[in-house]
Amino acid sequence: MEAPEFARLEIKFVNYREEFAKLEQWLKLHWLGFAQPYPDRKINNIYFDSFDYRAYAENLSGASQRNKVRYRWYGEVELPASGTLEVKRKRNFFGWKLKYPVAEPPYEPGLTWKEIRRRIYRQIPAEGQIWMQDHPQIMMLNRYWRRYYVSNCQRIRVTFDWDQAIWDQRYKSTPNFHLRGVLPDTVVVEVKFARADRDLASEMIQSLPVRVGRHSKYMNGVRSATAQW
Repeated sequence: MEAPEFARLEIKFVNYREEFAKLEQWLKLHWLGFAQPYPDRKINNIYFDSFDYRAYAENLSGASQRNKVRYRWYGEVELPASGTLEVKRKRNFFGWKLKYPVAEPPYEPGLTWKEIRRRIYRQIPAEGQIWMQDHPQIMMLNRYWRRYYVSNCQRIRVTFDWDQAIWDQRYKSTPNFHLRGVLPDTVVVEVKFARADRDLASEMIQSLPVRVGRHSKYMNGVRSATAQW
């Protein structure tokens, strides 16, 4: 399957947390005039996979076509709240999302993962339900802070993600909100732009004070949790 025309190019960088200030200062001084369109916010995700870890294997091998299924909500509410089932689709460097809103919070104290999953499932259309059927295993919960920047011309978007935390959920009947995994203290920078703006973004990226590199919060989370077994 080819990436649709509306898919954006997405380039990621990762560096140690102590480089955050330097990276942000570089962006603020850039001639494209980057500014924050809205305040920082906390992002929370529940990741799903197949029982044979297909999504993990696709990312590990660097497959040109890969998918991630997650339930996402925003804010400092740590327990699963109203949000969206998202399917993050990638074709090489092109990325786009399928989104299925979930209005009713899927979590209440005492619910099992099976019941939480059922609450999400019944609120989304058949297309989203198929993705959940193909990714039946609850893998992990992660959360982090995100800061947004957009260029003055509105053509280039940049995000900074930091303070990442993960909680392994594999083979657990009820949510684990207490036993936290260990992750390196990093900042993830992602540059997003349309196909037509490739040259402009390339010029900007070449001056970044960090190197381009593959990075996946899902991959790193699974590795971190596995290392503790």
